Order: sequence, then structure tokens, then C-alpha cells
Amino acid sequence: MWRVIGQEKTLALLKCSLTEGSLAHAYLIVGPPQVGKGTLALNLAQALNCQGATPPCGQCRSCLRIDEGNHTDVRIISLASAENLSGSPSQFEIGINEVKEIQHVANLPPFEGKYKVFIFDGADNLSTEAANCLLKLLEEPPSRVVFLLLTSQEGRLLPTVVSRCQRLELKPMTVAEIRKTLFESYNVLPDKAELLARLSRGCLGWALGALENETQLEERDQILKELISVLGGDWEERFNCAAELATRFEKERKSGFRVMELWLMWWRDLMLVKSGLKDAVINIDCRAALEEWAKQFPLTQIKDFVISLQETLEQIYHNVNPRLALETMMLDMPMKVKDRKSRN
Repeated sequence: MWRVIGQEKTLALLKCSLTEGSLAHAYLIVGPPQVGKGTLALNLAQALNCQGATPPCGQCRSCLRIDEGNHTDVRIISLASAENLSGSPSQFEIGINEVKEIQHVANLPPFEGKYKVFIFDGADNLSTEAANCLLKLLEEPPSRVVFLLLTSQEGRLLPTVVSRCQRLELKPMTVAEIRKTLFESYNVLPDKAELLARLSRGCLGWALGALENETQLEERDQILKELISVLGGDWEERFNCAAELATRFEKERKSGFRVMELWLMWWRDLMLVKSGLKDAVINIDCRAALEEWAKQFPLTQIKDFVISLQETLEQIYHNVNPRLALETMMLDMPMKVKDRKSRN
């Protein structure tokens, strides 16, 4: 049973390839975070090793073991697995040692299934050395081995690696599609379904995660509360916030990016409200606050800060000193008119 929702074209292609026995040895699965890349990869691994009549059946021993993460021939390589293998923190990249180990295992025959499947979750995190090592495997793939490279940052992969893979793009679903899925399949009340559909930005996995774990929305509310506090605060508060954010990036990089992405969504909404496009905002439960803050700044200042946020995200991704980048961003943040006058 395929569990990916809203990706009919991609599923049709894979089903046809499975039926005809014409699967590629490597796939590049592209799409935003939580759009369904991981679900599709595990489903494909199940389909390749399924013992049922209509793969993936989801019920045979092989499908169940893959779903539980216990199948010896299906392996997920990520930043977390890189840390576990090396025994030391590896926050920023999947190193060559991990790929060399995969290179050795890939040349052994499958142990309990039909195919070995290696899923690189966050393939854009491969170091240059690791990517070149993987390239050798992709150029001369062992038999009965399939590589699945998952990424939301396709442009950060080596072009030579990309060229050796068949590309599958998972596109975000519409707000209406996610709202309908949440309402009809998960019995979510209309107002909450609308909010989750917008906040998900087309990624059903995010919405389902928020349903399963209420702390996801609570964390988002706290981050937006802190943003508004900083926006109305003085320079000391802004620089303290920059220091706290920098520490977050150092301790857990993904957590820091989550904060920045929520900030970017809020400022995008502010730009839309200022432009008279209130119905297009993502944070619909914050409309009143957005309308009040939109009165404080000219549209050009809001646009300029959105650009500053985007540039800061890019700089930190490329390992610029987070505190320096964030402090510069704080200097770019607009200030209410009355506060600007009192602080000059």
C-alpha cells in the first residue's frame, strides 16, 4: 500500500517501472521538507523487497520490518546516522567515512531481501569528498542495489551526482487538498484544518506531525511571541535574541533554521497584509497582530527585511559565524517610528 498522498504522477511512474522491471539504480527525490520524500523512499524500499502479490503490501514480514526500521538490507544515512557511526557530533555534513562504509556493504549480496536500498536523507549534507565517493558507486552500481537521494536543496548537490540519478519531484499540495485530507481522513475540525493546511505550506507531513504532537504548534506560538517581543524591544533585547539564536544554531542546527523559517513566514505575511492581500497570509490566527504591525512600517522596509532574513539563512547554511550574521540581521530589522525617534 502506497502511503504517499497527492503525488499521483510520481507514483504512476514508479508503479509502471516496477511492473516492467525498469527501475533506475538511483533516484533523486526532490521536494520541500515533510512533503513526503521519506515516506516515498520507504514505500519504494518495501515495494522492492515485498513478498506479497501487490507490492508494497504493507503486511508481509519484509514490509513490516522496513516500516519498523529493522530490515538489514534497507539503510537510512543522515546527519544523525553519521554522528552515530563516527561517535562524535557531525552537525554539518555526512562524511566520507560513512560513504566508504556504504561502499563496502553495497558490494555484498542482500542478506534477507531482494534488494539493498540506501536512503540518503538530506543528500545535500554530503561533504564534497563523500559525494565524490558516492559518485563512483552511482557510476558503477552493484547489482540488486538502489540508491535513493532525498533533498530539499537540489542546487547544493554535485551536478555529476545529480546527472547519475533519475529525478522525482514531489510538489507541495494546495491548501484546499490538505484541508480536505485533514477533514475527511483525520476528522480535523474545519478551523484547525484550515490553519494546519496553511502553516504546512503544502507539506502534509508537517500537518500530520502537528496533529500527533501538540508541542509543534506550541513551539511555533512561542517563537512568534518572542519575535513580536524583539520587534518591540530595544537594541539590548535584539542583540540578546541574536546571541540566543546563535547558541541554538550551535547546539541544534535544525532548530535554529526552524526559528528563522517561522520568522520569514511571519514577515512574508506582514508584506502581504501591507499590500492588501490579507486572504493569502499563512498565519491566519495572527491576522489582527499582523494588521497592527503593518501600520508601523512602510512596505519598502518590510521587503528589505525579508531579503535580509533570506540572506542570513543562506549565510548560516554556508557556515558563516551565526552570531555575526544574526547581529547584522537585527540591525536591519525595522523599528517603530516612535521608537526610532526616541533612540536617535
